[in-house]
Amino acid sequence: MIFASMRPYRAAFVLAILFVIIETSFELVIPMIMADIIDVGVAMQDLHYILIKGVQMAGCALLSLITGLLYAKYAAIAANGFGAQLREREFACIQRYSFSNLDHFDSSSLVTRMTSDVTVMQNVINAGLRPCVRGPVMLILGLFMSFLINAQLALVFLICAPVLGIILALIVRRIAPMYGRLQQAVDHVNSIVSETLTAIRAVKAFVRGEYEEEKFRTVNEELMTIGEHTFHVAVLNLPAFQFTMYAAIVAILWFGGQLIFIGGMQVGELTGFLSYVLQIMNSLMMLSNVFLLLTRSLASARRIAEVLEERSDITDGEEGLTLEHGTVEFDHVSFKYRREAAEYVLSDISLKIEEGQTVGIVGGTGSAKSTLVQLIPRLYDISEGSLKVGGHEVSDYSLSHLRDAIGIVLQKNVLFSGTIRENLCWGNQAASDEEIRAACRIACADEFIERFEKKYDTMLEEGGVNVSGGQKQRLCIARALLKKPKILIFDDSTSAVDTATDASIREGLAQLKDTTKIIIAQRISSLMHADQIAVLEDGHLNAVGTHEQLLAGNAIYREMYESQMEGSEHHGKADQQ
Repeated sequence: MIFASMRPYRAAFVLAILFVIIETSFELVIPMIMADIIDVGVAMQDLHYILIKGVQMAGCALLSLITGLLYAKYAAIAANGFGAQLREREFACIQRYSFSNLDHFDSSSLVTRMTSDVTVMQNVINAGLRPCVRGPVMLILGLFMSFLINAQLALVFLICAPVLGIILALIVRRIAPMYGRLQQAVDHVNSIVSETLTAIRAVKAFVRGEYEEEKFRTVNEELMTIGEHTFHVAVLNLPAFQFTMYAAIVAILWFGGQLIFIGGMQVGELTGFLSYVLQIMNSLMMLSNVFLLLTRSLASARRIAEVLEERSDITDGEEGLTLEHGTVEFDHVSFKYRREAAEYVLSDISLKIEEGQTVGIVGGTGSAKSTLVQLIPRLYDISEGSLKVGGHEVSDYSLSHLRDAIGIVLQKNVLFSGTIRENLCWGNQAASDEEIRAACRIACADEFIERFEKKYDTMLEEGGVNVSGGQKQRLCIARALLKKPKILIFDDSTSAVDTATDASIREGLAQLKDTTKIIIAQRISSLMHADQIAVLEDGHLNAVGTHEQLLAGNAIYREMYESQMEGSEHHGKADQQ
C-alpha cells in the first residue's frame, strides 16, 4: 500500500538501480586491471603495457563516476517524488476521516506521521537504495572474482559470512522495537510544542512559562534518552563488523603469504584479491546499515499504514440526490462515539424542525448539544434511529452535497492565514463583492472590517489572532452565510459578542425566510423568539416548546432563565450604583 506512491516514479527508480549496477561493475573491473599491471607490466618492466592498463583503469573510474552521478539524480527524483506522493495520500485520507476517525489519532501524531515518518521512508531510497543494490552486486561479483583469483583464499569468506549474519540478526532483533518507541517520543515532543504554541497567550497570562518549560524538558529528555539508547545499540554494528573484517584480512594475508612463499600465488594476485576483500567487506557493511535503516523504516511504515488503512466510519451516499429543503427530522435517534461504549451520548431523540424555522437548543454543560447538531452534516453518524434532512435519510446524500447545503459555525472558530476576503470565500469561492458585503452586514462584521485600512484585503494571521474573539465569530458567521445553505447551524457562535450585536445578528438572520436555523446558545435572550426551543439534559430530550411554554411548564428551562435574569438584574443595579 505504501509503495503504491512510487508508481509515478517507477522509471526513475529503475534507472537509479540500473546505474548503481553499472557503476559497481566498473569498480569491480579496476582490481583485475591493477593485478595485471603489477604481475605483467611491473614484472616485465613493460611501460607501454602499464600505460594501456592505466588508461583502461582511468576510463573505468570515469565511467563509474558518471553512472554514480546519474544514479544520484534519479534516486533524488524517486525519493522526493515518493515522499511527496505519500504525504499527499496521507493528507487526503485525513480529509476523508469522520470526527470519530480523527479521535483515533492525536494531532501531534498525525503531524509526525506526515513529516518525520515520511522522511524516514524517503531516506530508505535516498540513503538505502545505493547500498541495497550495490552491496549484493558487489558481494556476488566480488566473490566470483575472488574465486577466479584463488579459490582457497576465498574460502575465508565462508567462515566470516555466518559470523556477520549472526551479529546483524542480534542487533536488528534488539533495535527493532526501539525505533517504534523513538517515533512515539517524537510524537510527545510535537504534542507539547503544538499545545504550548496554541495556548501561548494563556501560558503568559497565567505566568506558567516555567511549568511549560519543565513539561517540554521532560519529553525532550525522554526523546534524548531513547535516541541515545537506540543509536548506542545501532552503532555496535560498526565495531563488530570491523573486527570481523580485519580478522578476515589478517587471515588472508597470512595464508596468502604462505601461498606466495611456496609459489602458489603471485603478489599482484594477492593485491587484487585484497581489493576484492575490502570491496566485499564494504558491501557487507553497507548491507548491515541498510538492514538497520529498513528496521527503522518498518516502524515508520507501520505508523503511516495505520493512517492509510484507517477506513472512514462514514460511507458516501448517492451522487445526484439533491437536498431540496431544510426540514430536519430526528426519529428516535441514539448515538455513541464508539460501538463498544456502554452508554449512549444521545438517547432516543425525536425532534422535527420544519423548513425556515428557527430552533434553539439549550442545556447544561455536557448535555450533548454540539453532538446533536454535528449529526446533521454527518460529522458523526447516528448509532440508532432515523435522521432525515430534506425528506431523505441523511446517509442517502453524497457527503460533499450534504455538507455544501449546510452551513455550520462550530463552537471553536477557526480562521486561516490570508486576507479577510480569502477566509470569507471559503463559504463560496465564486462570491461577488456584493454577496460578501451582504453576508458581512447580516453577521455585523462590516462595521469593524470597514475600519481596517485595507478593509476586505486585510491580512489575518494564522488562527486569526489579530482579531478579537467576537470579530472572529462574526467572520465565521459571514463565511457560513456565503454558502447560502438550506440549513444554518450556530454552535454557541455568538458567545463572544455583546447583547446588542447578538440582537442585530438575530434580526439579520430573520430575513432568511427559507433557511432553517438551528442555534445553540447559553443566553436565553438569544433564543426567546425562536419558533421552538429544545431542552437537552444528559443526552435526553427533556422538553420542546416555545419560550412561553417552557417557562410555564419546564423546571430546567425556568431555572436557567431565572438565573440569567437574576444575574442581569444584579448587573443593572451595580451599574446604577
